[in-house]
Amino acid sequence: MIAAMATLSLNILSGYTGLISLGITFFMGIGAYTAAWLGGPHPFFPGDPVGLNLSIFIWLPAAGVVAALTGALVGPTALRLKGFYLAIVTLALVFIGLYLFKNARAITGGPQGRIFPTPSFGDLSFSSPTPVFGVLLTTNQWYFLLLTPLLALMALFVHNVMRSRAGRAFQAVRDNETGAAIIGVNLFQAKMSAFIFSSFLAGIAGALWASYPGGYAEPNTWNLILAIQFVAAMLVGGVASVWGSILGAAFVFGLPLALDTFSLIPQSTSNTGLTSGDLSAILYGLLIILFMLFEPTGVIGFIRRVTSLIQRFDERAKVKGGVKANASEPVELES
Repeated sequence: MIAAMATLSLNILSGYTGLISLGITFFMGIGAYTAAWLGGPHPFFPGDPVGLNLSIFIWLPAAGVVAALTGALVGPTALRLKGFYLAIVTLALVFIGLYLFKNARAITGGPQGRIFPTPSFGDLSFSSPTPVFGVLLTTNQWYFLLLTPLLALMALFVHNVMRSRAGRAFQAVRDNETGAAIIGVNLFQAKMSAFIFSSFLAGIAGALWASYPGGYAEPNTWNLILAIQFVAAMLVGGVASVWGSILGAAFVFGLPLALDTFSLIPQSTSNTGLTSGDLSAILYGLLIILFMLFEPTGVIGFIRRVTSLIQRFDERAKVKGGVKANASEPVELES
């Protein structure tokens, strides 16, 4: 679900607005370390990273706001470019971010990382959950209850924005910049709005990604490979689609976990030495190639095509049934 939030943020910029970007992990890292600074524990020893130990109601929205402000600073320079050149600039952001995250030790903890805040509500902490109404839930179950409404609200918000005037301007820029300018769309304003909106959601996703218990986040976490995985999730699920972002994230990030958890593939092969992680990566890599060749609109496009075929089949069946029924009825002739 956290990966779906990040894929949604990328889809706003690349799917709906048509701006090629590989810098999503940079903004996720900004959000993660903002959350760590505001919500992390106070330093115990000299040299420990700074933490203000604030509530999730402060550090989670602040992660999105700081990432959005960073996007507002980077956007005017990056958006002067188009296509391949914009992709190169956003790619450079990833490596600039890795350098900054490794050297800003007071906030990031340096290469060895730091402790990230765990969501808590009053006396209830997700790191050590207590029984509620006599029911003891695990940490993962609490996270499921937290992330489900967050993802639903984010998806609904993005869906409504894309149906608004601003969302239609994003899509007009994607389809034809010259045509969009002719009908009165401010190209720079539309691109900047999409860039800031995408950065905000990426910051939220980064804060949640780093705070997830059992996970691990250090400066190298926010690398190019993770950014490419989000691009793959967007392409496989469906470009410019809310449901496509969710399905793509489930496919790219959830499928390998499911294969490992349920032992659907062998843990290792003696002949080749491949691990289950290697085999799952090969599997979804092949499926990505197949989708790009035979179903460019992704999983959501495939679902829509199947639904359309079923509806056509039902309509034809109804028409044939109606013709047969009418032919069997007696015809009354006027005298």
